[in-house]
Amino acid sequence: MPVELFRIDDRRIHGQVVVGWGQPLDLGFIVLVDDEIASSDWEQELYRMGVPPTMDVYFESVATAAGDFARYARDARHGVLLTSDIDTMRQLVQRLPNAIRAVNLGGIHHRPGRSPKLRYVFLDGAEEDALRALAACGVVVSAQDVPAARPVPLDELLAVHGAAK
Repeated sequence: MPVELFRIDDRRIHGQVVVGWGQPLDLGFIVLVDDEIASSDWEQELYRMGVPPTMDVYFESVATAAGDFARYARDARHGVLLTSDIDTMRQLVQRLPNAIRAVNLGGIHHRPGRSPKLRYVFLDGAEEDALRALAACGVVVSAQDVPAARPVPLDELLAVHGAAK
């Protein structure tokens, strides 16, 4: 499958995605699934500035990403599909049964109500439940900020209580 990585990262498109993952995976395209950005030309231009001209960027809503997924799956180039939050990825998993088999938590940063799990993953109770629900659908969920880092399985991630590793 040409979509090599399904990633949740609240920073969306940034250097760690473009260079850190892009080079090892030889990415040819990025699909950013975000309902608001999909309808904002100026935000799309901001994200395009951080991507080399050899890499395509597609901005999709949840509905259009689900509808266009077969096109991305047929693309001969390697790609990454990004969402900025767990709920958006959950919606895609529901709309695309059995298409998304693994989800990478790349960056879910601090905000009030969230507890640290890793230095780059902070979750509240509802987000923990949502990740468990993804896993119950057969999706392998792990946290891994860069390809050289060890993937942290969901059970291990959720076992961390209040202290970032």
